[in-house]
Amino acid sequence: MLRVDHAGEYGARRIYEGQLAVLGRSAAGPTIRHMHEQEAKHLETFERLIVENRVRPTALQPVWHIAGFALGAATALMGEKAAMACTVAVEEVIDEHYARQAEQLEEDQAELKETIETFRAEELEHRDIGLEHGAEETAGYETLSGAIKAGSRLAIWLSERF
Repeated sequence: MLRVDHAGEYGARRIYEGQLAVLGRSAAGPTIRHMHEQEAKHLETFERLIVENRVRPTALQPVWHIAGFALGAATALMGEKAAMACTVAVEEVIDEHYARQAEQLEEDQAELKETIETFRAEELEHRDIGLEHGAEETAGYETLSGAIKAGSRLAIWLSERF
């Protein structure tokens, strides 16, 4: 659980870094920067937790390093609304993922459950920001969103195993 959450927050941070590389000076820059800062805090938490719990990070981290940045930059190059569509798609998958994890955690893992639920609320905030900024107005929104969701689910599946 910690390995995949660490990988996911690492990938999310890289997506926002890719978006900022393209849109950092645009009107969307401060909004993307805000989401990036929250993801960086999530990542710091999971970096601490994997060390404390002696959990090996995913062996695929170099892939997520490149893939996350590339996804962020590519969608940003398509425009601000496409970058927001990327955010919405990723955050919807993460919402589902964190909800499943919270259900699995027992009372003796209350602190981790609280952390996951707090992060889940922030991920939903990011989704809502994306929707408020026109994500669904992106040309080919359903196709783009579907592809990003499929890729995110695959990344979760792979990070759980490797």
